[in-house]
Amino acid sequence: MADDKPSSPGTLKLRRPAQAGQGGQARQAENAGPAGEPARKRSGARARQVAQMERAREQSQRARPQEPAGRGGDEPGIGMDSRERQPRERPARAPRGARRNAAPAETFTVFAPCPQGLEQALAIELQALGFDDAQPGRAGARFTADWSGVLRANLYSRLATRVLVQVAQAPVAREDDILELARDTPWERWFGPEQRLRVDTSAVKSPMKSLQYCNLRAKDGICDRLRELEGARPDIDTVRPDARVHLFLSADTATLYLDTSGESLFKRGWRLDKGQAPLRENLAAGLLALAGWDPAAPLLDPFCGSGTLLIEAAWIALGVPPGIARPFGFERLRDHDARRWRDLKDDARARILPSLDTPLMGVDTDPAAIDAARQNAERALLAPGALRLEVGDAREVRPPAPAGWIVTNPPYGDRMAADDPALWRDWAANLKRHFAGWQVAVISSDHKLPQAMRLQPRRRTPVYNGALDCRLFQFELVETSYRH
Repeated sequence: MADDKPSSPGTLKLRRPAQAGQGGQARQAENAGPAGEPARKRSGARARQVAQMERAREQSQRARPQEPAGRGGDEPGIGMDSRERQPRERPARAPRGARRNAAPAETFTVFAPCPQGLEQALAIELQALGFDDAQPGRAGARFTADWSGVLRANLYSRLATRVLVQVAQAPVAREDDILELARDTPWERWFGPEQRLRVDTSAVKSPMKSLQYCNLRAKDGICDRLRELEGARPDIDTVRPDARVHLFLSADTATLYLDTSGESLFKRGWRLDKGQAPLRENLAAGLLALAGWDPAAPLLDPFCGSGTLLIEAAWIALGVPPGIARPFGFERLRDHDARRWRDLKDDARARILPSLDTPLMGVDTDPAAIDAARQNAERALLAPGALRLEVGDAREVRPPAPAGWIVTNPPYGDRMAADDPALWRDWAANLKRHFAGWQVAVISSDHKLPQAMRLQPRRRTPVYNGALDCRLFQFELVETSYRH
């Protein structure tokens, strides 16, 4: 990618601009608007979002074979009996790319984990991307897709943490059942001894006494199968693996997933300056979705830190796919169709909007944080001036437009200054005095924040910021609601 001369302060510096599926934000943009404000001209932004959603849906209307029931638990299977032992000879593989180009396309059950509290928003995003059967679950969403859909989910999902393809599932009662399940799964389809392997294990209500031993049994089963079929076993590498497998254990079931993402999807490829206690990028995108922010409307973050919320908002408004500038795990798997992947990214780049139509403003009292935000914006390929970043105080900032959204991650927990107890009262006074007509969404681990601000939230949504049990408080600032 190379820099082009920006056509406006909001121009994205990409040689081949691209679009992302807007996911949940596209659907929210259809319904959201500042309170009491009449419908206004959207400069085509909302129409583009609707067109993007329709296009994503059309791409998904491929013939999908009826999927047989799974072997255990309530998770659907993937069209194979994972308990049936496979013959110990390696099946002939089709020429590169031929298998996944065949019709009808093989359909997989896919699980996309996400931060707790974003499950419903993630399911809405996936549906907008064309995965019509997406349903929220525990800490994620489940859907079905062919292999091309798996690639699209990795490229376009802003809220998912990973895209995991289910490859085997069976009832288990002891650790050796995990060994047998892993040994009976055709891993040679995706990787072999030439790839470095990592296996991770998680569990909910599993009676297994040692997850570490369960993890070892899964690794042994995978390596035993590949050694029997191909004469060697893969090396284990927990730092830079080529192939990742996830084992999930429930009360009586084991499920094996192939991780197609590699590094977590919140790693967009632009962040180096993290600032103090930054939001992860997919949580930032999720907060914008939960807040109902309209990408055609102004956005202000008065505690912007290193700029994560604003950069995510800029990519949403411009239609930049969150995975456009990063590598993925599926690129290192066997039979990766590099041409298909290149075509998918080229199509996405061609749909990025040339410039921002609305102001995105960030304020922070720390000059170093503003410098970090500017550097992050530059690495995110946003042109100078795409974001309006200023050193300032949330208690004194003025609105950049008559109406819009404030979405912010103010200091709390370790970031909260103990010697500034009047912060919330004074900030709320500024909001009441100058921001009538604005929507406000604030994430905080302080569940009594509304009392400190003396504002009544119209909604409070539980959401986790890492291990912190937080709430997203949403306020509507109506001019006639406050007396001065």
